[in-house]
Amino acid sequence: MKGRATIHRDFTIARIDDRLYSAFIEHMGRAIYSGIYEPDHPTANAQGFRKDVLELVRALNIPAIRYPGGNFVSAYNWEDGIGPRDQRPVRLDLAWRSRETNQVGINEFAGWAKDAGIEMILAVNLGTRSIEEARNFVEYCNHPSGTYWSDLRRQHGVADPYDVKMWCLGNEMDGPWQIGHKEAKEYGRLADETSKAVKAFGKGIETVVCGSSNDQMASYPEWERQVLDECYENVDYISLHKYFGNSSHNTLNYLAKIDETGRYIQAIGGVIDFIKAKKRAKNDVYICFDEWNVWYHNREQDSRNWREWDWPEAPELLEEDYNLEDALLVGGLLNEFIRRSDRVKIAAIAQLVNVIAPIRAEKAGKAWATSIYFPYQFASLYGRGTALNVAVDGPRYDADAAQDVNYLDIAAVRAPDGKSVTIFAINRNPDEAMELDLALEGFPNASLIDHQVLGGDGTGAREANTSANPDRIKPRKGDKLSVGEGAVRAELPPLSYHFIRVAVK
Repeated sequence: MKGRATIHRDFTIARIDDRLYSAFIEHMGRAIYSGIYEPDHPTANAQGFRKDVLELVRALNIPAIRYPGGNFVSAYNWEDGIGPRDQRPVRLDLAWRSRETNQVGINEFAGWAKDAGIEMILAVNLGTRSIEEARNFVEYCNHPSGTYWSDLRRQHGVADPYDVKMWCLGNEMDGPWQIGHKEAKEYGRLADETSKAVKAFGKGIETVVCGSSNDQMASYPEWERQVLDECYENVDYISLHKYFGNSSHNTLNYLAKIDETGRYIQAIGGVIDFIKAKKRAKNDVYICFDEWNVWYHNREQDSRNWREWDWPEAPELLEEDYNLEDALLVGGLLNEFIRRSDRVKIAAIAQLVNVIAPIRAEKAGKAWATSIYFPYQFASLYGRGTALNVAVDGPRYDADAAQDVNYLDIAAVRAPDGKSVTIFAINRNPDEAMELDLALEGFPNASLIDHQVLGGDGTGAREANTSANPDRIKPRKGDKLSVGEGAVRAELPPLSYHFIRVAVK
């Protein structure tokens, strides 16, 4: 099987926003408690956060993180998480039928994010609360001093404001499962007024309005049209969410969902263009794909659990053991975001630790990287700069998720300094190797810097990194690739992911 592709230095897509490689963490399951925060853990720092987990987080170089939810935020009182810990209320979280101790709130999380080198993206509750509580939250976080909420923050030991620039206006408000679910026009109107109030706190603040919870919703894409019709000129991004699974154990169909996601992005881009034209608006609205990941391995059992259990504290929930084909899908989704970086400016993998996450952590035990950690890491570290258009020619297949799917999934990024190009390539074929001939037009004298491979070494598609075997799937040095005469030539084994970095002039 042969695949051909061409990259030209002058054929670019867009400058990639670093926030394309953001993350999401929610007060859900063990994401916070015994995930990032475990005061009794042997590695805990003075603030109670796990240093072993923090080390894995730092290695991802995450630009921004969305917090505190998720479904959790739609009934959350942010005030419960401030002030002396021994005076904070314990609440019942209706979203995940569990008990929230509020031992981690905005100030603790902000301290952790600063240690991790990550900017915060904060979500406000527009399910059970209103503009007033959102306004107060922004004042507490962003105003220097001299007002009730800013001075209260200072009394809590935080002298300098956080100056949070991005605010999410609720979460999945199109979903009937959401506490405080609203109709599209109702929500769009509320989001419009909330966005104006939030932006009144200073220049540079951006807001994200809720789009569809997924592209299978009956209201999609009419939801986006109605919501944006109400608030287009006062918001900056519309969110998209999508989770992926392979319950049918059909690998090719599973990996075709990468292309399905591209259609999702394209469709919402069309809605944005329509509303902009209808309103004769001068501003642009972009896509914030702020929840995406694989979620299916334990989904049915977890769904039964959270409907039956008796309000536990930080229960095990959505703790997926990710396998090789999951890693290939995640790598392909990141490729799709790169290819759509003219539309998608921000994306957040959901979630970061324990809950459908690239990082797993045992309570009182070890932490390790799941299989999806590595394509996420490669993209975050080396997928910054300018997205290049890649023309692809090769064998294709049809699947239920998408038609005319190329076995070769590929994206390319030129570094900000212009001195290197990174190529992310996947052979989706489960049975055949691919001979890749990739022309590098306009890049004379290119030379290989690095080539790393996941899969293609006899690892089964459904083998996973687990507590018992945390290093089953990890990158290895590639050995069947050459760079010369203006081309990259390689053999891509079946079901393999490739990180290829070349020096250019």
